[in-house]
Amino acid sequence: MRSFAYQKQRPVAVSQTETPSPSLSPTERRAAAGLAAIFSTRMLGLFMILPVFALYAHELAGATPLMVGLAIGAYGLTQALLQIPLGLLSDRIGRKPVILGGLLLFAVGSVVAALADDIHWVIIGRVLQGSGAIAAAIIALTADLTREEVRTKGMAAIGISVALSFAAALVLGPVLARWIGVSGIFWVTAALAVAGMVLLYTLVPDPERSQLHRDAQPALDQLRGVLADPTLVRLDLAIFMLHLTMVSLFVVLPLSVEAAGLEAVSHWRLYLPVVLLAIPAMVPFIVLAERRGRAREVLLGSVIALGTALLGFALFGQSLWVLGALLVVVFTIFNLLEAVLPSLVSKRARAGAKGTAMGVFSSAQFVGAFLGGVLGGWAHERFGPDAVYLVGVLVSLAWVALLTGMRMPEDLGRRVLTLAPGAGDAAALERRLLAEPGVREVVVALDEGVAYLKVDSRRLDWARLQTLSAGA
Repeated sequence: MRSFAYQKQRPVAVSQTETPSPSLSPTERRAAAGLAAIFSTRMLGLFMILPVFALYAHELAGATPLMVGLAIGAYGLTQALLQIPLGLLSDRIGRKPVILGGLLLFAVGSVVAALADDIHWVIIGRVLQGSGAIAAAIIALTADLTREEVRTKGMAAIGISVALSFAAALVLGPVLARWIGVSGIFWVTAALAVAGMVLLYTLVPDPERSQLHRDAQPALDQLRGVLADPTLVRLDLAIFMLHLTMVSLFVVLPLSVEAAGLEAVSHWRLYLPVVLLAIPAMVPFIVLAERRGRAREVLLGSVIALGTALLGFALFGQSLWVLGALLVVVFTIFNLLEAVLPSLVSKRARAGAKGTAMGVFSSAQFVGAFLGGVLGGWAHERFGPDAVYLVGVLVSLAWVALLTGMRMPEDLGRRVLTLAPGAGDAAALERRLLAEPGVREVVVALDEGVAYLKVDSRRLDWARLQTLSAGA
């Protein structure tokens, strides 16, 4: 398979003619809902421990700040190492067996952590939780169960569910810890994994067939190109730094909140208003980045604000009101960058390589979570709680340097064009599509029966392209 991509300048704009965006069918809605529920409940189980573990870890034998940090971030290492291999395995043995096995590992890890009376067994449990790395397999199954023209909606449902899971976990974690303790949270997490297994075989349909979807899942032959792209590498480092900072923050944040006068059982009273304020606060900045073309300014401003807020934790963390205000800033930036960075990856990745680019991006995220726990625990143990916040400040400074001079991705859209059965020569079809106004890159995947396009939507005549592909 060959791809042809080049920049074209045409003096005359072509008006868009697009068919209305279709809706998900009942079967597709059921698939999207079921897979979003499985994905989000798993992430809820991973996140609920963040706001409470540092408060209760002293009850475990062998607990030190370093071990606590390792326990918090340990899931990220196995998640990063295994998510792409398990996604590729699902191409061979099927999506549902891989997802079922991942949920089973996640449940076993949760039980190990729930039964632990030693910090080392909690770490082993968290490593097992992360080894159930089913993200790529779930995305691939979503692609199998949705049509190309509505696939973005199915993926969006999963993305939204994960964001809501993080917000819910910050509130539910302290509440559940009060009622049933940290071990109880791990038992709830195991129960959520079992519920996910039930949903997988009762709500999620079986696909008629599974195949590689290059815009939704990794492909080994594209890894070298993705890793050689300087802009994609910088975006990978950006999500790495974001999750390193956030996970290291939770190594000491619960302790700071308690020291500021809010008892552990009431921490949800802080997190709930912070979350409710942070979610709408990010919306204007997303509009500024996505619709006004100011992504560079939004990124730089966000990183500077994040570093300033972390410095504020170190200098003024004794006041609960100050902590609350700083947390609104931090969570707004986290939610904002969780939306903007994947969008930039999507815009930068070559046609037909989005799945691979997003796979590497997600792996970088989980490596960041692992190292955030380790560095946060080490800094806490060696230099005290405030040193953890200063680690975040240093990471923010390095991040600003990384963004300086970074080439921002061009604002191009992605389209998937369904080909007529028995479409002709791939190279000839690619040349014909590239000759159309607004088409910048094309990859024809005859094995999938589609063509992946990167386009300038302002100059694209989509109806003409559909007619052309049908005639191919």
